[in-house]
Amino acid sequence: MTKLVILEYPDPRLRKKAAPVTAVDDAMRQLADNMLETMYAAKGVGLAATQVDVHLRLIVLDVSEERDRPLVLFNPELLKLEGSGAGEEGCLSLPGIYDKLSRATHIRLTALGRDGEPFEMDADGLLAVCIQHEVDHLEGKLFVDYLSELKRQLIRRRLEKERKQRSTAGEPRAAARAGTGAATPRTPSGASPPAL
Repeated sequence: MTKLVILEYPDPRLRKKAAPVTAVDDAMRQLADNMLETMYAAKGVGLAATQVDVHLRLIVLDVSEERDRPLVLFNPELLKLEGSGAGEEGCLSLPGIYDKLSRATHIRLTALGRDGEPFEMDADGLLAVCIQHEVDHLEGKLFVDYLSELKRQLIRRRLEKERKQRSTAGEPRAAARAGTGAATPRTPSGASPPAL
């Protein structure tokens, strides 16, 4: 498997709308495996193909504590959104940035599995939030789009400053992210929220 490069905000490629996957074949399954490897290495719980500069409707997720229940969704479509709950969200394309967002607490979706067969599923809790977050990426939308313009400008400046510091220090992106993701900010329980 191959670890892929995750695009960082404000890269304009993150705004590109993803096209449907026309066939779930070995190449698509390999892409999904590479995305899972990339997501696990970045300590995330979800990753959309858009984030690795592949503009196809594919997301991978694993919200299990043991990190041993990967979920691969080709052409995911949300069918139903119910309830509303606020929670802190992060994103692998915005390393170290977290903010409160309101998302549906229960969803129903349809997708194609690794075998190319269509299925429907219900999700709630972190899995529901993660799926909504990743489907937003497929539409060219980022979680910062739900925030005020002022907050987006502050986040952009902070990330650009950190990127500049990393490049002048010669520090690889993955090593820099490993340090920032665990350090900021904390949930009420004291743990960092997962990056989606």
